[in-house]
Amino acid sequence: MTQADTAGDVMLVGSIPHKSIPQAMNMFGPPLAQHLQALPDGEVGWRRFWITRVHFQVLAIHPDLEVIQQPRRDNGIERIYPHDATDNWNFKVRDGVDKIVFGHPGWRLGFYQDAANSYHFFRDLKDKGLLPESVRFQVSIPSAVSAIPPRVMPHKGDLEKVRPGYIDAVRAEVLAMLDVIPAKELAIQWDCSSEMQDVYGGIAGTPAPGGIERNLPQINALSRDLPDDVMLGFHLCFGTLGGWPRFAPDSTDKAVELANAFIEGSGRRVDWMHIPLLDRTDEAYYAPLAALRPDKTRLYLGMIHSMNTYEQRLALARKYVPDFGVAAYCGFGRRDPDELQGILDDHVRAVELLQRSRRA
Repeated sequence: MTQADTAGDVMLVGSIPHKSIPQAMNMFGPPLAQHLQALPDGEVGWRRFWITRVHFQVLAIHPDLEVIQQPRRDNGIERIYPHDATDNWNFKVRDGVDKIVFGHPGWRLGFYQDAANSYHFFRDLKDKGLLPESVRFQVSIPSAVSAIPPRVMPHKGDLEKVRPGYIDAVRAEVLAMLDVIPAKELAIQWDCSSEMQDVYGGIAGTPAPGGIERNLPQINALSRDLPDDVMLGFHLCFGTLGGWPRFAPDSTDKAVELANAFIEGSGRRVDWMHIPLLDRTDEAYYAPLAALRPDKTRLYLGMIHSMNTYEQRLALARKYVPDFGVAAYCGFGRRDPDELQGILDDHVRAVELLQRSRRA
């Protein structure tokens, strides 16, 4: 097979917990290069802990927000990231503030600065012939609903005061990226975990009905003005805070509904959609995948885990989805760095088995 035949067979969700960007990109980029549409920079450092980085580096220093809880100490020493979902940073909008506005548009959130710095290493891999020119530089950004979930803003009405400002700030950061990264080399991925929890009825005090309607407007606002030359993808997630999965639904039905809604309601072309799968081998769990309406969107099923059942799960998924690529259920940021070689080996093996199943 040529690279054109196999590009899109595997996806890297985002975080790779090495100590440096070159380590992460060099470890996972070249071995998977011919199968990738896009390569992330590993989200090293503080980004390893996903939305928590937004909480302590962005929200905690905003003058119109008050910190009302932060992760408990370890043996009396500060801890920046939570132990579990009960140990989050919590914030309150200060009295008299109607909307949180983030200053310094283009770099206040930190996504632009990280992307601009990492693109140099990505470009170096291409210049050395270690990545095909067709591979994009992937920047994964949590959506507004996931970056600022209800558990982080427990006071009624505060979410609506903070999320619009976050959306404005994200849009400004993506525009800034386009000043240093060619649009034809950039891929933006929206990471969506709270949205999945919402549609499955997993957010306390929020009924599952209406979940899609609650979550779609932010996706349209984030996506609709992205230039056509920029690729757009989605990572839907069951969450890993406190262990994976944070919740384990009995069916893929709501994930399918959410994926279809995001593809159809983003206001522009969606290039890929990632849906995580649990380690389930009952056919009823997979049957709702038949209702996916991807059109030209590349589907990735997050099933590179529990490799002893991988081929069985692959066969079940292929009954309901004619063509798809594979990925892990989430990024690896909360995994031990010593596990990375095994994770990479699983990705290589998973692609081989996927391609073999097509030839069978």
